[in-house]
Amino acid sequence: MTMPFVVPRAVGLAPATWAAYGMMTLTVVPLVWRRRAPLAVLLAILVTSMVYKLAIDGPGQPLPYNGLVIVYTVAVLSSPRKRLVSGVLVLIAVPVGVWLNSRSARELTFSAFVFAAAYVFGRLTDARQRAHRVEAERAAARERARIAREMHDILSHAVSLMIVQAEAGPVAVRTAPERAEAAFDAISETGRDAMVQLRRMLGLLRDSEEGGEDGSVGVGAGYAPGLAPRAPQPGVGELPALFERVRGSGLQVRYEVAGSEHVLPEAVGAAVFRIVQETLTNTIRHAAARTVTVQLTYGDGELGVGVVDDGRGARAGFGSGGHGLVGVRERAAALGGTAEVGAGPGGRGFEVRVRIPVPAVVATAEADR
Repeated sequence: MTMPFVVPRAVGLAPATWAAYGMMTLTVVPLVWRRRAPLAVLLAILVTSMVYKLAIDGPGQPLPYNGLVIVYTVAVLSSPRKRLVSGVLVLIAVPVGVWLNSRSARELTFSAFVFAAAYVFGRLTDARQRAHRVEAERAAARERARIAREMHDILSHAVSLMIVQAEAGPVAVRTAPERAEAAFDAISETGRDAMVQLRRMLGLLRDSEEGGEDGSVGVGAGYAPGLAPRAPQPGVGELPALFERVRGSGLQVRYEVAGSEHVLPEAVGAAVFRIVQETLTNTIRHAAARTVTVQLTYGDGELGVGVVDDGRGARAGFGSGGHGLVGVRERAAALGGTAEVGAGPGGRGFEVRVRIPVPAVVATAEADR
């Protein structure tokens, strides 16, 4: 804004006055409110610039900075109708300004180019911001689905075990009091474990709603791949404790590990735990099984998870595709894996087979820690 006042003027031109300097300042001050009212600021700049040119005829600007800034802002923030009105105003103001200044076709071409470039850059910025908002909304939706799936798995597993134990309790009280006491202990332990996991999930939700220091708010704001919530998610190391709770319901669990066992990435370990937990929950609720076998197979670049029971299998509706099995498929797919469900060996029982890729480099690095 001050360049015409500090650069020596050509011979024959009147020196710049304080009135000209003040009016030039008024053409720039409205930019302070450009984000609140872009169209009003554009009108203010056009009016003050016209007054400056007609009433004072002070030094001209080599480039209309204030006009370019407000045109860019209008393109980014304004509605289509306001952008149309602004475009008409600029199409009128630019030729008039050139006619009042130099009446040069070269200046008209240059002015038209720079104003068009400012508008195009503004529209590109708006498109980029819209794309970022859409992606943020999709990330939030994915995170809400993930949290809902986690809470479903936690509650479904805990409630199923507690129901089984509670139903067996009255019978055990009359026939084997020591078994009844163990059943009540198992109910208490299952409830406490569910509360711990629910608090963890609710803590994640609370952190997400509060948002980050950069102002990001929403479920997606508090989560990103590789970032854990307040406490670590349960992984393969917590499977034995899970099996002990399940055995308290009367279902015998066999745990087998094949291949060279190594530390898994946290996301894979958490997915394996939830897959096994949900499959065992379905077995307790639907299969009427006595024994279930859980096998982890550490292969070259992948991890296999197999859960096979000796119950009624698909004939009991176990494989009909409820929320639990949908969740199993989604967890596997989220990590680039696959999940297959169906009848067990020889057509007896029910079987869930999951394969999850584990990059050999990642597995080796985790194991060397």
